[in-house]
Amino acid sequence: MSGFVCFSTTPQVLSPTITSPPNALPRRSSRLFTSDSSTTKENSKKLKMKFPPKIPNRKTKSKTNKGGITQPNINDSLEITKLDSSIISEGKISTITPQIQAFNLQKAAAEGLMSLLREMGKGYLALCSYNCKEAINILSHLPSHHYSTGWVLCQIGRAYFELSEYMQAERVFSEVRRIENYRVEGMEIYSTTLWHLQKDVALSVLSKDLTDMDKNSPEAWCAAGNCFSLQREHDIAIKFFQRAIQVDPNYAYAYTLLGHEFVLTEELDKALACFRNAIRVNPRHYNAWYGLGMIYYKQEKFSLAEMHFQKALDINPQSSVLLCHIGVVQHALKKSEKALDTLNKAIVIDPKNPLCKFHRASVLFANEKYKSALQELEELKQIVPKESLVYFLIGKVYKKLGQTHLALMNFSWAMDLDPKGANNQIKEAIDKRYLPDDEEPITQEEQISEYLGTDESQESSMTDADDTQLHAAESDEF
Repeated sequence: MSGFVCFSTTPQVLSPTITSPPNALPRRSSRLFTSDSSTTKENSKKLKMKFPPKIPNRKTKSKTNKGGITQPNINDSLEITKLDSSIISEGKISTITPQIQAFNLQKAAAEGLMSLLREMGKGYLALCSYNCKEAINILSHLPSHHYSTGWVLCQIGRAYFELSEYMQAERVFSEVRRIENYRVEGMEIYSTTLWHLQKDVALSVLSKDLTDMDKNSPEAWCAAGNCFSLQREHDIAIKFFQRAIQVDPNYAYAYTLLGHEFVLTEELDKALACFRNAIRVNPRHYNAWYGLGMIYYKQEKFSLAEMHFQKALDINPQSSVLLCHIGVVQHALKKSEKALDTLNKAIVIDPKNPLCKFHRASVLFANEKYKSALQELEELKQIVPKESLVYFLIGKVYKKLGQTHLALMNFSWAMDLDPKGANNQIKEAIDKRYLPDDEEPITQEEQISEYLGTDESQESSMTDADDTQLHAAESDEF
């Protein structure tokens, strides 16, 4: 009987209604026997404490910039960068997040890039305004790894070219060829620089390289035309300049070079058409305005010549050569005092310009200011010691001063330097425009051969300024 009772109590131990002692920890599986409602609440509570909020869908994620900073966080980053440095130094902010570091690096890089572009833009603006010295100064202060690039060096070489400092321009352009021998842009200016320096071998090599490199570039054909122009093969040069126009009908520089070549062959009507086409393509191409003025001067239309020279000067007010030609025209118009003022301005801009100094000496000589003219010519002789016309004019001054032996000596030097009168560095023709109305011009040879046996007065000067002095001296990239 008692055994039965003990047997009957055994299931009670396994019964779910029997609770565990009050101090005992609940078994892990005991929650399986709790109600559904309590289980849901407990699980939801634990989920809230344990798991992070749901991550938004990638399709709705805001776009990030290249530095990995999302757009909403940019304002926060900006605010953090504005924190006072004293707060960081006091230790209130001990670390900077990688996002802020990336943002600061990007900001510094952008500021550096904008500063570089700003300086390059200032230099190019100065060059476009023909403030060439300022342009050289700005571009020369760029960082070395930016300065030693083809584009920057081309702008500096062009600035020296506009200042008629051809030796410096040649040095810069040769450096461009060394570091970027594939560059075509700007080489037309280099070819004209070599033309002025009479470096026929270097010009021939340049034109050959450019035409082999790109036969569809007008710069290559302009270089080839300059090469043959230097050899005085004007017909071939004209064909090459025309080819440059065929390659690019909007290339104003080719029209200008072609116009100068037509002037050399005395085809003035064709030259006028070329210069007008250059102005049509680029109204700021002042060399074309100069070419028109030069043609009108040859035709003795001095008022029209002065107007076109002045138009060119309005575009390039820093050109001493343009001021010089305006002074020559003003003297031809019997405005001698105004001409002297204009020539003085030109010499202030370029004190060592031989053309300006020679014209001023010629005007002084025509105005019977012989001592001033002699002083000017002596200074000019130091600049161009092998210019025969300088000695010729010095001889004429000494004759007016009654110093016969010095006059004869300078005439002899002029004949020794250039017996035929064809190789003058200042290529000007002697004509009647500086002569008094009752005097007739004579040639240099006649002046010397008849010097001791005649008393006739001979006044001559250089006024018919040859276009080779400014043979395509300016580019058309404006």
